[in-house]
Amino acid sequence: MEKFKAIINNKEIDSNSWLDIMDPTSEQVYAQVSALSAEEIDLAFKAAKSAQKDWEATSVKKRIEFLIRWKDLMLKNEEDLATTMMHEIAKAYKDCLTEVRRTAEYIDLTISEYNDLDILTFDKNSKGITEDIVAEYKRIAKGVGVAISPFNYPINLAVSKLAPGLLTGNTFVFKPATQGSVIGIKIGKLAIEAGIPAGVLNVVTGRGRDIGDVIVTNPLIDFISFTGSVPVGRRLMQISSSKDLVLELGGKDAAILLDDHNLENIAKDIVAGAFSYSGQRCTAIKRVITTDAIANKIAPLIKEEIAKLTIGLPSENPIITPMIDTKSADFVTDLINDAITKGASLVYGGNRNKNLLQPTLLDHVSVDMNVAWEEPFGPVLPIIRINEIDEIIEVANKSNFGLQTSIYSKNIDLAYQVAEKLEVGTVNINRRTQRGPDVLPFLGVKDSGFGVQGIKETILSTTRYRGIIIKK
Repeated sequence: MEKFKAIINNKEIDSNSWLDIMDPTSEQVYAQVSALSAEEIDLAFKAAKSAQKDWEATSVKKRIEFLIRWKDLMLKNEEDLATTMMHEIAKAYKDCLTEVRRTAEYIDLTISEYNDLDILTFDKNSKGITEDIVAEYKRIAKGVGVAISPFNYPINLAVSKLAPGLLTGNTFVFKPATQGSVIGIKIGKLAIEAGIPAGVLNVVTGRGRDIGDVIVTNPLIDFISFTGSVPVGRRLMQISSSKDLVLELGGKDAAILLDDHNLENIAKDIVAGAFSYSGQRCTAIKRVITTDAIANKIAPLIKEEIAKLTIGLPSENPIITPMIDTKSADFVTDLINDAITKGASLVYGGNRNKNLLQPTLLDHVSVDMNVAWEEPFGPVLPIIRINEIDEIIEVANKSNFGLQTSIYSKNIDLAYQVAEKLEVGTVNINRRTQRGPDVLPFLGVKDSGFGVQGIKETILSTTRYRGIIIKK
């Protein structure tokens, strides 16, 4: 069993305490990572603060060259990174490879987007300017950032926070999810190999409940980007030393079917959206809302598509793999049992072997069932039958989440009218809910998040304007 040390100031830290990282497939200890103390975490912030001004003063050209070397090293080591990810989070190997390659593309897009960033200029000929002045407003680094990434996309959702911020001259204390810590340390080591200066990217590890408060309350923090659960996000908003926050939290994304057009393809799209990586995605379709007549037609088609899903070990590249841990599997099982007890129909699935859950379809789910409202983050899909459009909109909006929704209809005008009434960050018409393409803004409302992500939006959120005005 290999031990992986946290990285502070480009040095591996000899820790007095270690944290076990489990392989969700075998449910055995896969590796150990440093369990840092509060004092060690404070050293990480001091290193980031000390390095920040010099890193910001480094030319953009050199910062870009670093990102390109970092990207190239990720691709060079993609098989090792994908294998590590497969063991650490039980994601299918081919999907792990895809994540590494998508992350490399994200870095390229970040560089391109930064090069297109405009500097605002004004002079006496500008609207509203009466003085003889020249004014320039350009974006500069905010300073020291905290990046906290989730387990389900441990490379992509880490680098999507780090790459734009590093390019714009910020330094970071990066805390990967517990299941994802080995990957976090490995990409930190690749950053050192790519030539990142000491203190610019520090990787701190430990269980979130032990060190989370220590990380987000450090007085040297200038901004925080967090992806994770709603309870942790709420606490972060209450206690963090920085009010400059971007939070990506949960979702209860609905697929709303307004007519019975093209149901075979819609069923395929819904199943792909609901069950990839065992539904452990914030943008997974987590409920279908439609009328009795349409539900009677779509339910058998969804069942047919679910039956085609492959189930097994991540190394076999199935769609359904073991869930991240037993606690998560227990939660999904409880939601299924609660719904069945209260009268829902079990159309497909419901079986379980340890933390490997069979993909499950529930029909006739009513609003008094927990699965109608709770985010399962697992392979279960409820069908909620409602016969009036206004009531469909009401139920969709009643959720405390507001990430995304899908609307399926051949009547685009009607779909657009419904879309404008939904309280979510993004509405997809005739496509499943999903995070990409990465160039698009990504956001949620209510308990789904605060602030906006996406390549350009992350560049903006890690920078601020500085104006210089010259009077002639």
